[in-house]
Amino acid sequence: MIVARRPLRLAKPKYDISDCILCQWRSFSSSYQRPEEKLVKPSLPPASKAASAIPKTSTSPVLPESPLQDAPRAYGKAHSKFDPKPLNRPIGLPKPPQAGENTGIDKRAWKQRRDDFVNYDKHLERRKQLTHQVASPYFREWDNMRFHKGKSFLAPPGLFKGDRSLYFPNLHGQTLIKDKRLRDTTPVFEDKITVVSMFSTAWGENQAATFVSEKSNPELHEVVGASNGRAQMVQINVEPNFLKAMIIKFFMPNLRKKITPENWKRYFLIRKGLTEEVRDAIGMLNSKVGYTYLLDGQCKIRWAGSGISEGDEKHGLVRGVRRLIEDAKAKNKLAAISNTKPSPSTSPQPKKAIDLKA
Repeated sequence: MIVARRPLRLAKPKYDISDCILCQWRSFSSSYQRPEEKLVKPSLPPASKAASAIPKTSTSPVLPESPLQDAPRAYGKAHSKFDPKPLNRPIGLPKPPQAGENTGIDKRAWKQRRDDFVNYDKHLERRKQLTHQVASPYFREWDNMRFHKGKSFLAPPGLFKGDRSLYFPNLHGQTLIKDKRLRDTTPVFEDKITVVSMFSTAWGENQAATFVSEKSNPELHEVVGASNGRAQMVQINVEPNFLKAMIIKFFMPNLRKKITPENWKRYFLIRKGLTEEVRDAIGMLNSKVGYTYLLDGQCKIRWAGSGISEGDEKHGLVRGVRRLIEDAKAKNKLAAISNTKPSPSTSPQPKKAIDLKA
């Protein structure tokens, strides 16, 4: 047995044994940053430090807390207790409605549809919408009915100011007129004082009837009837389900018997276009509840109520309708006076005095 006195070494070693592991790793890594190449973060001058230390003050006005902020909805966290609060600021959309909006009809060209189909950002947006729909509990709205029978908010004590009020959206659907054409709500609302009842179920229809029915509020019908066509009442039945909408259409002859023919154009069946964003904007937080709105001639929401009428709410609706009718009469008088005034070009010229001495 042969014992070597020296340790065996390779004939042609690639690396020297004296090289440490860190040096070998540096030789293989191209992204390593050597100590001398490290960047030193520049220090801010004293003036900029003092400026950054000053807290920034917001110049935007502080708005009061919305009564709909903590109201139960079909999505979000579940509530164990809720007490509705009166509306302290207007609700609605910031832009005036236009006929043809919120129809629910896809008007994109085939090329635009193809581009959206292969657009990854569009897919992410659609995925968020579907996830939100799936995450919404099916019986959440029925569960929220235990809070004051689904009442989302209390009606305001008076009308919202006209210059600060927001707009009611345009909706597109079928009326009771027998031609079966789809019509917009905005042409019906324009230049009219309108009491709108919105509901999706028989339960919601009965709730809205506590505000506007002739049995529950006969004073309202007297005021509307004595307005000489300045005021009207409109019913909007929202039913996104196809089968339920077909059942309602099947029973439309019975609805025509209950409503006078001149009011057939004021009953709408809406299937599409009422998105969740629009619902939240107008305060329609529960589709199983009935809602009542008072609109002026510019389609602005001047008053709103939800659920069953409580306390002085229906009398407040009557006072609001009277106030808007009086304002409309005053505007018509001013317009008539301005039209009868002679213009400067047609006013008679004063006769010149005749000089007798001449």
